[in-house]
Amino acid sequence: MAKILVTGATGFIGKRLIARLLENNHEVWALVRRKGTALFAKDNPRLHMVWGDLRDENAMEELPPDVEAAYYLMHSMGDIASNLLDVERKVAENFVKTVKKTKIKQIIYLGGIITGGKLSPHLESRLMVENILKESQIPVTILRASIIVGSGSASFEIIRDLVEKLPIMIAPRWILSKCQPIAVRDVLFYLQAVVLHPKCIGELFEIGGPDVLTFKDVLQQFAQVRGLVRYIITVPVLTPKIASYWLVFITSVPFSLASYLVESMKTNAYCVDNRIHGLFSHHCLPYKEAIERAFLKISLNEVTSTWMDAWSIRGTGQDLQHYIEVPNHGVLEDVQKIPIVGDSTKVLDNVWKIGGSNGWYALDWAWDLRGLMDKFAGGVGMNRGRRHPTEIMPGDYIDFWRVLKADRKEEHLILYAQMKMPGEGWLEFRIDRSQEPPVLVQTATLRPKGLTGRLYWYMLFPFHYLIFRRMAKTIAGIN
Repeated sequence: MAKILVTGATGFIGKRLIARLLENNHEVWALVRRKGTALFAKDNPRLHMVWGDLRDENAMEELPPDVEAAYYLMHSMGDIASNLLDVERKVAENFVKTVKKTKIKQIIYLGGIITGGKLSPHLESRLMVENILKESQIPVTILRASIIVGSGSASFEIIRDLVEKLPIMIAPRWILSKCQPIAVRDVLFYLQAVVLHPKCIGELFEIGGPDVLTFKDVLQQFAQVRGLVRYIITVPVLTPKIASYWLVFITSVPFSLASYLVESMKTNAYCVDNRIHGLFSHHCLPYKEAIERAFLKISLNEVTSTWMDAWSIRGTGQDLQHYIEVPNHGVLEDVQKIPIVGDSTKVLDNVWKIGGSNGWYALDWAWDLRGLMDKFAGGVGMNRGRRHPTEIMPGDYIDFWRVLKADRKEEHLILYAQMKMPGEGWLEFRIDRSQEPPVLVQTATLRPKGLTGRLYWYMLFPFHYLIFRRMAKTIAGIN
C-alpha cells in the first residue's frame, strides 16, 4: 500500500478521504493547521498527524522522504474575501516546495469544472492552482467537479437552508445556468481510484453524476425529495453581491464563501469530457438519490465531516495547547459553581449535548440575537449547529464556538469563541469532585483587547448574569 499525504485534512473532503484511504490500508500523513487537532475518535497506527500552515513555508513539519502521492485539497474561500488569488497562489507554491523535498510520484488535485467564458474569482483561483501544480514538474492528476452533494458540504447546506426555510424564493436569472451534481461518495471513489494509477498520471478528468440540471432544477428536486412545494421567481436585477448577503442571513455560510459560490453560478458547470468512464466502471448516484443518501447519514448521526470543520482562527498560537491553557491574568471572568445533587453522569451528558438543536439551556433567543449580530459583523453566527448531537472531539464546532478540549474521563470541556468580539473568549465546564457533593464549575473568560474589550464585557454584564447562572443551574439539573 502507498504512503500518502493529504492536505486539507480537516475539510469536508479531506477527512472523509482519509477514512477511506485508511480502510484500504494506505499509510496517511494528514496535514492540519493546528497542533492537537483530532480527526477521529479512535487512533489509527497508519494515520500520522503533520502540523503545517502552507501560508508560511517555514511553518511545516518535515514529511517522510518516501511519500509517494499527495492530495491537494487546500482552499481559502471560507476565510479570505479580498485577496483570494494571492493567498491561493502562495499556498500552492509553498505546497510544491514542500513535496519536492520528497520522492513524490503524483499530486492529485480536486478542482472545479471550467466550461469557458468569464471565470468567477473562485474558478479563476482553481485554474491558477492547476497551472502551478502542473508547472511543478511533478506528475499531476486533476479531477474537476461541479456541485458535490453530501451531508456537510457547503453547497448541500446552502441548498438545504434555502429550500427548507423559504417557500418562495426570489432568484437571479442565472439560476438557469447548468451544473452536474455528484455525490460525495462518487467523488471519493474517483479520488481513490486515480492514486498511482498509470493511466491517470498527468491527466485531467471531469467527474459528475448522471443528471445535468439547472440550478433551479437543483432546488426544485431537493424540495421534491423533502416533500415540499417551493416557488422560484427569477428577476434580472439581483446582483451577486446582493444575493451573497441574502445567503449569509438565510444559511450558515460566511459572506466570503457565499460570494464565491454565487459568482460561480453565473457560468455552466457540467462535464464535456467523460473519458474517466472508460477507465473505471463505476455507477454514480442520480441527484435525488444522492440527497436521500445524505439525509440518511444525517438521521443516523453518521456525518463524518462538514465544510465548517476547518479551523479559521487567526493569531500566533498554532498549537491547541496555546488556547487550552485558559489565561488567568488580565482577563474578565464569570464563574458559576453549582452543587450537583443528583446523578453527575446526567450533568456531564448535558454538558456534552450543549448547543446545536439542543440549545444553550438558558435564553436561547439571546444566543440567537448574538448570532445575528455576529452575522452582521461578518462572523459565523449560530447557524453552524454541531457535527453530532452527543459526541464531541477537539476541533469540532458548536455553533460559534470551537472545541479545544473534550475529555469525558477528566469531565472537562473547553470551548473557544469564534464569534466577532474585541478580544478572545473561552467557555469552560468541569466537574470538581474534591468536594461533597461534586460541583459543576462553569467559567466564561474574556481576554479583552484594550478598552473596547472591557466596555464590551461590562455592556453585556446584565445578560451574562442572567444567562450564565441559569445555564449552569439547568445543566446541573436545578430548575
